Amino acid sequence: VGLSAEDLCTKECGWVQKVVQDLIPWDAGTDSGVTYESPNKPTIPQEKIRPLTSLDHPQSPFYDPEGGSITQVARVVIERIARKGEQCNIVPDNVDDIVADLAPEEKDEDDTPETCIYSNWSPWSACSSSTCDKGKRMRQRMLKAQLDLSVPCPDTQDFQPCMGPGCSDEDGSTCTMSEWITWSPCSISCGMGMRSRERYVKQFPEDGSVCTLPTEETEKCTVNEECSPSSCLMTEWGEWDECSATCGMGMKKRHRMVKMSPADGSMCKAETSQAEKCMMPECHTIPCLLSPWSEWSDCSVTCGKGMRTRQRMLKSLAELGDCNEELEQVEKCMLPECPIDCELTEWSQWSECNKSCGKGHMIRTRMIQMEPQFGGAPCPETVQRKKCRVRKCLKNPSIQKLRWREARESRRSEQLREESDGEPFPGCRMRPWTAWSECTKLCGGGIQERYMTVKKRFKSSQFSSCKDKKEIRACNVHPC
Repeated sequence: VGLSAEDLCTKECGWVQKVVQDLIPWDAGTDSGVTYESPNKPTIPQEKIRPLTSLDHPQSPFYDPEGGSITQVARVVIERIARKGEQCNIVPDNVDDIVADLAPEEKDEDDTPETCIYSNWSPWSACSSSTCDKGKRMRQRMLKAQLDLSVPCPDTQDFQPCMGPGCSDEDGSTCTMSEWITWSPCSISCGMGMRSRERYVKQFPEDGSVCTLPTEETEKCTVNEECSPSSCLMTEWGEWDECSATCGMGMKKRHRMVKMSPADGSMCKAETSQAEKCMMPECHTIPCLLSPWSEWSDCSVTCGKGMRTRQRMLKSLAELGDCNEELEQVEKCMLPECPIDCELTEWSQWSECNKSCGKGHMIRTRMIQMEPQFGGAPCPETVQRKKCRVRKCLKNPSIQKLRWREARESRRSEQLREESDGEPFPGCRMRPWTAWSECTKLCGGGIQERYMTVKKRFKSSQFSSCKDKKEIRACNVHPC
């Protein structure tokens, strides 16, 4: 609520005596929501500032199904109680500049034509001389109307000689005061209190001395001598609201407030609102009657950006007149962002067993292509393990060494027989293993590969093992 740019001037260039303005709530258009408990949600883009109505939304604290005028929430009363200080007259910067252009003779009689209507003369200005040298002072009046343009009107300014403060032989210490202004309200609402009134200096002494007359006085005052601890003081009844119906029978209300609650803490039993029936013109004289807006429909989507609508119906008959009011409104709506599930690549191939004998394990991995967003499904595992068993490990180390020696001698004799220059694969000569490739992931389990290719295959070879080799192993298996 608020009051802005209220004009307090009259057409006659004065001040108005009193302004009374009832205030209703306005929507600033910056925060979405219909109740005081609505969560803070900025309105983007901001809407225009507008006065609230009784049919904005059923959950609004100002909603009235009858569609009447909205209840005022405050009243501003601006009343002029005094005009202090000097009159608002235009005084030249240098009075002597104007005095020099005037005729030296002074007019003793007022020869103003009757066709010239003036305001009263203003008080005399301060003397242009602050010493005992001769100076000039000025007063002025305003030409309000000139009834006969053929008759010239005299000047609106008047000048007379003067000297500085304390230089005049006449008594220049007289202080002219205004009348006392009305007593202020009593300081309390019940019992004995105080009140005050003021007046102001209309004309300061011509000799420049200070006014010593009082400008304020106080006295005791009594309000409601019979008030008791259970007394409840109320304000005056406010004006009646507008009728809730635009035609036919309706209701109107008026309100008042508790000015002072009982001193003993009891509840105030006096009523704070009154209602009575009111009769408006017959409804058939109103060409266009509309029902209140329905509530907004659900958003057209379950997440993200969508649209919603609301409707109202034409209550009056179409034959009574054209009704160009819109019956449906559409606006955008925004729900929380749609969830995005985690996305993964396909599984890699299983790595080779990490043991050459006995029980071991193999792994396979996959990578995250899209992290989950806005509450989407989380990412499942990216590394899987499974057991593998190549062959049993021999328990007797001596027997194992013997078998390794026999196998080594057998391979060596086979290599010699095939002239393979000591290569580890019978019937062929192999290039050395390549370096391990970079790990496919920095964490969460990746894979590395290396290769051994055939350098030379002997014609006499009958072994199928003479072919390119490939090894895979797990890497960076620590969790991310």
